[in-house]
Amino acid sequence: MPRILIAGYQHETNTFAPSLADWAAFTRGDSFPAFVRGQAMVDQLSGINIPVAGFIEAARQVHGVAWTLVPSAWAGAIPSSYVTRDAFERIAGAICEDVAAARDHGGLDAIYLDLHGAAVAEHALDSEGELLQRLRALVGPNLPIVASLDLHANVTRRMLDLADALVAYRTYPHVDMAATGELAAGLLARRFKAGRKEPMHARRLPYLIALNAQSTFLEPAQGLYEELKALDHEFGAVLSFCPGFPAADFDECGPVLWGHGARAEAAVERLYARAAEPAQWRVSVLPARDAVAQAVTLAAQARQPVVLADTQDNPGAGGDSNTTGMLHALLAQGAGRRFPGQVALGLMFDPASARAAHEAGLGAEIELTLGKAVPTFAGSVTGELSDPPVRGRFKVLALADGKVTLKGPMMTGLTVGLGPSACLEIDGVRVAVVSGKKQLLDRELLRMVGIHAEQMRLIVVKSSVHFRADFQPNASHVLVGKAAGPMAADPGDLPWQRLAAATRTRP
Repeated sequence: MPRILIAGYQHETNTFAPSLADWAAFTRGDSFPAFVRGQAMVDQLSGINIPVAGFIEAARQVHGVAWTLVPSAWAGAIPSSYVTRDAFERIAGAICEDVAAARDHGGLDAIYLDLHGAAVAEHALDSEGELLQRLRALVGPNLPIVASLDLHANVTRRMLDLADALVAYRTYPHVDMAATGELAAGLLARRFKAGRKEPMHARRLPYLIALNAQSTFLEPAQGLYEELKALDHEFGAVLSFCPGFPAADFDECGPVLWGHGARAEAAVERLYARAAEPAQWRVSVLPARDAVAQAVTLAAQARQPVVLADTQDNPGAGGDSNTTGMLHALLAQGAGRRFPGQVALGLMFDPASARAAHEAGLGAEIELTLGKAVPTFAGSVTGELSDPPVRGRFKVLALADGKVTLKGPMMTGLTVGLGPSACLEIDGVRVAVVSGKKQLLDRELLRMVGIHAEQMRLIVVKSSVHFRADFQPNASHVLVGKAAGPMAADPGDLPWQRLAAATRTRP
């Protein structure tokens, strides 16, 4: 009766971003479930589209007779700058403590970890590798350790060496998170059957790939992941390709391909040949003014909404979801006057403005300074700030407590708490204002403040790619624009210090 300890540590670190991931970030429960430990982890996370839920379900459905799960701790926080030493030590300490206890009382036969793979702590640049090393010190070299990873993991040599098997998402937007947990369960079953670690082969690409180029809704990623699945079948392997998270300043940031199985080397080399050509990963992103102008023109003729991504203030990549460049562009070009009440922007993280709206009440008109000027990716070198806040008179159209259950393809079933929230309108533009940080990846996040995406002509989403899962099927056009913000659309613009010069180059 194998006993398998399960745990999770999820953070995507943009080392150029303005805000740290402290312990509070892992306990708020705004964008991710709050830190949870013990049986409550199974009770609260089951049934949600996240990897650990998929692993739990696979253990119940496929291996329920033979596998006993020992829940440890699960922690996740919205992407930001470094994980603080305190937060990492609390999380790693809890997991290691539970592993030691399980080892000494009843024994352990394996460990499953729900990891992101791109978490950078203040004192441990490869923090997942650091966690794996601490676990190896506790359980020795032979106990199986299997982990699932985000597609944006920056996979290190240490991670590959210390784990028995790693497997990553195959979609971006990540609609297969729970399915990846199931793949991890399958890899663990293979490990048990083999009685030893399977052969592993890995290759690294010598450049960074921009986030907007990585979407599996688009080529080349769409075709590459289809080939990955075909190669799995042909070679009896389990392959992964992580294009990486291109905003983590350490020496192993970047794309990696790897696979497990007797014929993994041949399969990985075939996939590498398909992925390696750099020119295919080039992407162009419109400046804010041009993006809004094009969106307004398209919206005049379209029957469904035009969706415009504000990619450089994506809170799912380290932004704080509070810059105003796109809102200034909408107002300057009269988008709200042209389509009154049919232009929306969200989510704007501004707790003070949300609080003011609640104090004023529904239907009130209030003077506000909305948003914030923040250091941009260039700001760490030049001191440049993003666009100034929007000052003006806003009407309070809707109020909400910020609690909402997601229904779209990503994180289906997750309930988030964004605190006091409101729909504020200025010059015909409706802004969804919240008190917690969350990427706009689900239409329910707008609906909670009375904005129905299907009724809009133009929607600006603070997201890079994840919005596509729920918004693109109902959109007439999708555009990607860049206003000044913390997450560079082009990783070559970032002021790298630790990353090797060869890897910084643009495709």
